[in-house]
Amino acid sequence: MDASEILNALAFDRDGLVAAVAQQHDTGEVLMLAWMNRDAVVETLATRRVCYWSRSRRSLWRKGETSGHVQRLVELRIDCDGDALLLLVDQTSAACHTGQRSCFFRAVREERVTTIAAPIAAPA
Repeated sequence: MDASEILNALAFDRDGLVAAVAQQHDTGEVLMLAWMNRDAVVETLATRRVCYWSRSRRSLWRKGETSGHVQRLVELRIDCDGDALLLLVDQTSAACHTGQRSCFFRAVREERVTTIAAPIAAPA
């Protein structure tokens, strides 16, 4: 697959990264925010299994590689400036390393941070 047209449409930051929001394709649930570099984008498009760039480990991070909580790519969307991606995915089990379905399991309610969902899997 030649991904050059897609890569040329992206505005990677000075670290060579672009923000990627993962959203469950059929429910619209926002699952997580992560980062992708060129290699992660290319691999994701080639395999249809989402791959990110881990800033802490400084290496590719294949979602679900150790946990089994895989994200299968349904569609990749690029925002108007090319500096953010929306990944419509089919998420297997938890998306968050804490065992939550979504990384967005806390909300500010009545001026307090409140947990609004229980974990669905053991923390990674």
